[in-house]
Amino acid sequence: MLAEGESLEVLEGDIRVIQNTKLYRFTSDAILLARFARAKMGDAVADLCAGSGVVGLQFYALHPRCVRSLDFFEMQPALADLCARSVQLNALSARVHCTRVQDIGPAHTEAYSLALCNPPYERGGFTNADPSKALCRSELSLTLAELLDCARRILKFGGRLAIVHRADRIAELLAGMKARSIEPKRLQLVSGRAGGKPYLVLVEGVKGGREGVEVTIASQK
Repeated sequence: MLAEGESLEVLEGDIRVIQNTKLYRFTSDAILLARFARAKMGDAVADLCAGSGVVGLQFYALHPRCVRSLDFFEMQPALADLCARSVQLNALSARVHCTRVQDIGPAHTEAYSLALCNPPYERGGFTNADPSKALCRSELSLTLAELLDCARRILKFGGRLAIVHRADRIAELLAGMKARSIEPKRLQLVSGRAGGKPYLVLVEGVKGGREGVEVTIASQK
């Protein structure tokens, strides 16, 4: 199943993910998000901005008995193809949709109990020699507001959004979630070392949830 320039990465639970040196490769952010998100029995899961599918696949590996269904949404055909082949490689029944987040159709409205997202972090203006990689890193085709609009639409009442983002955009992220009735319930700041300045924030919000947030701090070393 591997083409030139491709390799296999083995995640927790022996889940195998196909990566390509010419395309955007996943980072530790994706694994942190998959570990941070909490599962509930019978979860219908959507992985938004899925890339090669790492977040959704790792989440499934950690909670195989809880996940009732799993859908991946990725706009770039080459990455969607990697994701689809990884799904096939792991003999999963998950579905891969090659579409922009903004264009997810009405069939998915209020269809999910959990949405996972590792979105582009950078505001407009970020450039990269490779347009494919730039789309994964910068809000060239998807803004945070558009992403949160989609999450509100596809989540059931009581459904959760688990998202990772830059720590310095935490105010924008939390305000955007609350404006769409996705109440932040859990927040984790991540630094590169103990006592270091946080560079990532992980947030879980509940659609229609009550106010009150649990805050933790973690370091990768």
